Amino acid sequence: MRILLIHAAKFSFHVTEKTSAVSSLAELPESQRSGSVGESLVAYLASEKIDEKNVDSVARQAATTIANHAREVGAKDVMLYPYAHLSSDLSSPRVATKVLAKIAELMRENDDLTIHEAPFGFYKGFEIECKGHPLSELAKTIVPEKEGAAKEKDASEALQAEKKLESEWCIMSPDGASCQACDFDFDGCSSAKLMYDYEISGTRASDEPPPHIEIMRRQELVDYEPASDGGNFRWYPNGELVKLLSEEHVSNLLSEYGAMRVETPIMYDYQHPNLMSYLKRFPARQYVVLSENKEFFLRFAACFGQYLMQHDMQLSHRMLPVRLFEISHYSFRREQTGELAGLRRLRTFTMPDLHTLAKDNASAREEFLAQMDLSTRCLNDFGIDYEVAVRFVRGFMDEDPDFAGEIARRAGKPTLVEIWDKRFFYFVAKLEFNFIDAQGKSSCLSTVQIDVENTERFDITYVDDDGEKKHPILMHTSISGSIERVLCAILEQQTIRTREGGIPNFPLWLAPTQVRIIPVADRHHAFCESLLEKIPFRADFDDRDMSVGKKIRQAGRRWVPYVIVIGDREIESDEFSVRIHGGEQESFSLDRLNSLIEEKTTGRPFRSLNVPKRLSLRPIFVG
Repeated sequence: MRILLIHAAKFSFHVTEKTSAVSSLAELPESQRSGSVGESLVAYLASEKIDEKNVDSVARQAATTIANHAREVGAKDVMLYPYAHLSSDLSSPRVATKVLAKIAELMRENDDLTIHEAPFGFYKGFEIECKGHPLSELAKTIVPEKEGAAKEKDASEALQAEKKLESEWCIMSPDGASCQACDFDFDGCSSAKLMYDYEISGTRASDEPPPHIEIMRRQELVDYEPASDGGNFRWYPNGELVKLLSEEHVSNLLSEYGAMRVETPIMYDYQHPNLMSYLKRFPARQYVVLSENKEFFLRFAACFGQYLMQHDMQLSHRMLPVRLFEISHYSFRREQTGELAGLRRLRTFTMPDLHTLAKDNASAREEFLAQMDLSTRCLNDFGIDYEVAVRFVRGFMDEDPDFAGEIARRAGKPTLVEIWDKRFFYFVAKLEFNFIDAQGKSSCLSTVQIDVENTERFDITYVDDDGEKKHPILMHTSISGSIERVLCAILEQQTIRTREGGIPNFPLWLAPTQVRIIPVADRHHAFCESLLEKIPFRADFDDRDMSVGKKIRQAGRRWVPYVIVIGDREIESDEFSVRIHGGEQESFSLDRLNSLIEEKTTGRPFRSLNVPKRLSLRPIFVG
């Protein structure tokens, strides 16, 4: 930061243009368009690129320097004047506003000084009369302190508040009984105990790679991309198929529920006044990109676009509740390196995001429970075991003490309840369905939240039956959680299943290959190919030059649900020898097998193979 300090006999400024030099800054009220002061210390300030390494350090040093010099020259008034002309290496407007605001905040802690501010980002004219003594002019350059320079860069108010959370934890049973979590008998509820222990531990760091990473590579689903930032992945054909099926299923459930699918941009102006305010309230770290000297942040959810769309909608009370959703391909969160753990916690992900506008609190609670039921159905369809947690601000819980009990009743299992005396975030109630991984760590999948801030922040309104505009209640929901974390949960829970002596598998509708046909000899190839055409599911044909036993073992390692072995007897018979993954070998007619698969996959989306049907034609993606 560059600083020019002038001890002035008098100083005045006035804004010369109506619009700002920095796009998206709010228009100034008339009271802030001019200002004057008598004897004072005028601090001309220019924030530089290097300030971005540690905003707090620069602001603290600058505030101390200005205050000390004001006292040295005997000035009781200080004018903080943004002045970009002091440097040719300016910081972004976002950082500059942050530094200037922090300096002003720190300066006001000095009871012996009166602080005045000129607006940032507007063209201004000024008049100054310098005192003209040896200390009346002083130039300073301030650089960030090296130690811990980037520790809390860009940390939002919510991230800071999250570290200071003080909670009361209790367990609500399905029968409505409640007790302190520390007093609850977790006998028979080992997963709920693991969730509670993980929540109160306060750490999300992973000491060793979770088991699903090895499985996702062995199954050739997804893998790290070394040429990208950490926490970004490449999806192989089988993984892409599973991902698309998952997205389609969630999308179908939401459409059936009455939600309208939309699409919104992945980046937004960092200086947009409403978005800047929201960023401080959301506990996530952002990626920032530069375009034509203007900063944009990459979205960490589909919230922003849907808020802005809802702001522009014309709504009547008769239309509510109104539900918009997006399968937000490419959401970004700049998670800390030590927290990255395969598909469990990553930096780029796909999030099905539903935002509901409800008329009032009563309607919001009804939607909350209905969306809880939808989340239950969704995770059951994925075959995921989960534990239930709900977080309340105490005031919200006190308004309807039976609400938590109804959640536990619907969950049908002990529910972990966290209660905050103070609201730290934008929501007053938050439901979470959490899965426990093979390392005993808890991770959130489905979530439903009641938001009491953002319809006012983004001026989202509806017209009530009295003709007046009112702010609805906003709800944030993901009935599945990120698609990547859904796959993580499936793989982690199959690891646990294997440890307990079970056979790992995919839900049949998600299996990349549902039926594999294995010939006993080359003379059976033609029949196998003709059989492929009669199976209306994802069927392939292992025509590689290897033993039948090895082909069967490889099909088992890929969790192929049904394996048909074709020899002379099968060609001459109406029934085939079918090996069921995790079960016995049985004889099936083709019609019976097709009917069985259709029965087990009804109501689920279907896509064809995303690889060649003949295994001999498939590339090997992971060596």
